[in-house]
Amino acid sequence: MLHVVKISKGKATFCCRYVKTHKYKVESETGYSIVPTRVFLIAARVFIARQFDPVRHGFGVANTAVALFAGRLFALCESDLPYEIKVTEDGDVITLGRHDFNSTEASFARMTGHPKIDLETGDAFAYRYGPTRPFLTFHRIDRKGRKQKDLPIFSKLDCTVVHDFGITENYVLFPDSQLVINPAWVLRGRDSPVGVDFSKIPRVGIIPKDAVDGGEMRWIDVPGFNMFHLINSWEEDGGNTIVMVATNSWKVENIIKKIECSDLMLEKVTIDVKTKSVKRRLLSAAGRLHEFVTINPAYANKKNRYVYAALIDGTAGVEKLDLSLTEEGGGDCTVARHLYRPGSYSGESVFVAKDPNNPRAEEDDGYLITYVHDTNAQESKFLVMDAKSPNLDIIAAVKLPQRIPNGLHGLFVSESDLNKL
Repeated sequence: MLHVVKISKGKATFCCRYVKTHKYKVESETGYSIVPTRVFLIAARVFIARQFDPVRHGFGVANTAVALFAGRLFALCESDLPYEIKVTEDGDVITLGRHDFNSTEASFARMTGHPKIDLETGDAFAYRYGPTRPFLTFHRIDRKGRKQKDLPIFSKLDCTVVHDFGITENYVLFPDSQLVINPAWVLRGRDSPVGVDFSKIPRVGIIPKDAVDGGEMRWIDVPGFNMFHLINSWEEDGGNTIVMVATNSWKVENIIKKIECSDLMLEKVTIDVKTKSVKRRLLSAAGRLHEFVTINPAYANKKNRYVYAALIDGTAGVEKLDLSLTEEGGGDCTVARHLYRPGSYSGESVFVAKDPNNPRAEEDDGYLITYVHDTNAQESKFLVMDAKSPNLDIIAAVKLPQRIPNGLHGLFVSESDLNKL
């Protein structure tokens, strides 16, 4: 389900709609949940709902993220292809349908929920992963929405959960963590095909954006780095150094059960591409757990200074961290914090520039927008905070007519961009 607040001419309009995926339509018609599991494969209801064809039509829920590229607005989930959506002039949300980017490849049935857009070319980079070889395949979608040829990565030796990745000016970056997928485990009686291989050393794969062969992938060991979300990445020293800012799970074995118990901490990872040497640095005080971290989107894939992170350590709030403090030594990079009322929860805070067309504007000159639900007051609000203020002050709040549940990733789209869709 998507929750949308449209602000136009001083008026806020709220709308929530299910994305009309194939799975949603079949379940609406049959009246019960259909989930591809071991039980699903032998249940009688499969024969009743013969129209459910996950191979041909997908079974994703399009609930991970929203992205704008190739002149279209998409709701995405890594178990399926994106679904194109439209926000109407009056603020309603319409599902236009599943989108395959004019691909005729039968294997192209899903892609990441976190595509990366090259701001210079307008191209989008994406990938898919699965339990059979090749375990990882990446591709490019040009600015006109045409999918380019798949590039299978056969140097990846097992299937791991690759929830997110990154790009720089010249490279595509893939994490290879200890979080492994092995379907054989289920056949042996385990509850889940996902588990942890502690004998494996985590790696980062680096491949040129314009690679024509998967053999161009270089793998660099990064011990202890089980990346979950990549916040930003860029090149330094003429491309000889790659910097990644990401959340790293220090207790990756818990991430399957409860994300709050996986000790997700913000880190800056610096990789010397030539020597393969690696430096890791924590960005916040030990014990401070963060997730759903964002930046000023104008700084995507190039060096930035500020990140905005949701607290997930039992307190609800958002923190602003200054990455430049890592260059001065120092410890905790937190420079601003806003805590919500006790009993509240929130997720990702999205940065919105005050003047996106001003090349001289400071990086943090803008707003943070988010949803917050107060369980004590039983009310949800849409909040606008001043990103430059020392306490991330709330400057506007819209009380919403219903509860906003814990969500995943959001997106701000300007009215001018909406009108172009």
